[in-house]
Amino acid sequence: MAQDTAGETEQVATTSVETTQAAVQETSAGFHQAIKVKFIEGGAGFMSTIAIALILGLAFCLERIIYLSLADVNPDTFLNKVGDALDRGDVEAAKDVARNTRGPVASIVYQGLLRLDQGPDAVERSIVSYGGVQSGLLERNLSWITLFIAIAPSLGFLGTVVGMVQAFDDIQRAGDMSPTIVAGGMKVALITTVGGLIVAIILQIIYNYILSKMEGILNKMEDASITFLDQVIKYNVKYKNL
Repeated sequence: MAQDTAGETEQVATTSVETTQAAVQETSAGFHQAIKVKFIEGGAGFMSTIAIALILGLAFCLERIIYLSLADVNPDTFLNKVGDALDRGDVEAAKDVARNTRGPVASIVYQGLLRLDQGPDAVERSIVSYGGVQSGLLERNLSWITLFIAIAPSLGFLGTVVGMVQAFDDIQRAGDMSPTIVAGGMKVALITTVGGLIVAIILQIIYNYILSKMEGILNKMEDASITFLDQVIKYNVKYKNL
């Protein structure tokens, strides 16, 4: 009796799992099918341009995220190595550390080390100038992302206007203000607006994440520049009596 009960329980559990999996697959298939239907109803022309804006926008976002992730390194360990080399008076070792470290902080420090023999003022000017260059590299391609954020809903609104014009043409040809004709035309017209707004929202969220990450890197660059200048002044006092 106990074995029969256990077998029935196991069978019920298996059936429940299979039912759940089938429901999930059906829901997924239904969702994809609904997306396809709405895409076709919105018009292949405008919906395709909105989809292209999404793809291109995501491509630029991905490129920025990868670039910023590679540039976002911990500057403390790097600056400690540079500081130890300068304390020993080994400028070439400090250059090697900066040369073998990726990221904007290392690039700025390396440019400063190249002008170390010219004094702290020259190093500071180099840091400011090259810091602007690195900031520009961090902000590269952001204008393209903002373009696609702006153009996606604009394409949607344009599709809506064109769809409304077509709906009124249908009404004119039918010679009747039928609710079916009006509702059908407006539904198709508004689908493009929904698509454009969804694309803009997706890209805007990713864009804000990119801005947040970039601001964090810029703050690290500023803090690292101050720390490096202190190291330069200490080096000059110790080895050049400035």
